[in-house]
Amino acid sequence: MKKRILAAVLTALVVFGMTGCGSGKKESSDQKDLKKITFVLDWTPNTNHTGIYVAKEKGYFEDAGLDVDIVQPPEDGAEVLVGSGKAQFGISFQDTMASALTGDDALPIEAVAAVLQHNTSGIISRKGEGMDRPKGLEGKKYATWDAPIEKATLKQVVEADGGDFDKVKMIPSTVTDEVSALKSKSVDAIWIFYGWAGIAAENAGLKTDYFAFKDIDDVFDYYTPVIIGNSSWLKKNPETAKKFLSAAKKGYEDAIKDPEGAAKILCEAAPELDKDLVVNSQKYMKDQYKAEVDQWGYIDPERWNAFYNWLNEKKLVETQIPENTGFTNDYLE
Repeated sequence: MKKRILAAVLTALVVFGMTGCGSGKKESSDQKDLKKITFVLDWTPNTNHTGIYVAKEKGYFEDAGLDVDIVQPPEDGAEVLVGSGKAQFGISFQDTMASALTGDDALPIEAVAAVLQHNTSGIISRKGEGMDRPKGLEGKKYATWDAPIEKATLKQVVEADGGDFDKVKMIPSTVTDEVSALKSKSVDAIWIFYGWAGIAAENAGLKTDYFAFKDIDDVFDYYTPVIIGNSSWLKKNPETAKKFLSAAKKGYEDAIKDPEGAAKILCEAAPELDKDLVVNSQKYMKDQYKAEVDQWGYIDPERWNAFYNWLNEKKLVETQIPENTGFTNDYLE
């Protein structure tokens, strides 16, 4: 679902080849000594990824003995590329990982770091039309991707607010620009990540209402996005994995300390991005990368398990997901 949401958010951006982007100012005198790592994005570059670009540009990966290639995902997603072993690390989301962890076609992937500490997604709408709370979606047009987890999430928050989910007008999503879609009134409500689409609405001067899923029900404070790794590779290369994540941590911590400088690095690597959007998004994201925790990347087992237990309870996965499946903090330092 998140890949679809990001597709809607970012389709307007020009897709370009990512291999070798943000190559860094520090050049190794002997590239043969660097261990090759492929990192696959979930979509085109955005501020979820800034720390990786900062780590590459500032030479943190190179200092760790790594030559990191940042690539775009194949059509079937980052999970497949990482699971196949063609990439060692990538970006995913706890909800979209669920289907990859279950069934006969389960992939050998696991989350090794939380990019953000909390779920920043929710529903955006035009201001003053009553959709500042879930019950207000009754009788309104919601742009849906018709995904089971998406619809179950929306149903739960609407009903928790005393609303009737059957009264929400579910229309197929064709949204590529949230601001234009809301202004034209082709839709009334859209699921977004506030750090990108919400900031874009602010930049455009569009007055909106918004509610975050995590503020309605704690079970929806799951991890989105996360860095995933290939489980087999991780077991065979634990020290390299730790070096990669240590360098990535430095990149994200730099983005926290200097959001404008980090935004400049991201824009240099992806010049088709709107600079004002990137800068303002980066200022928002600086408080989201670590939030209240001391260690960037830490995944709270209780919160992770709570969401997968909810999926189990609602029968939204092919097979039950056991506790503590799909993540590890073992490679964080």
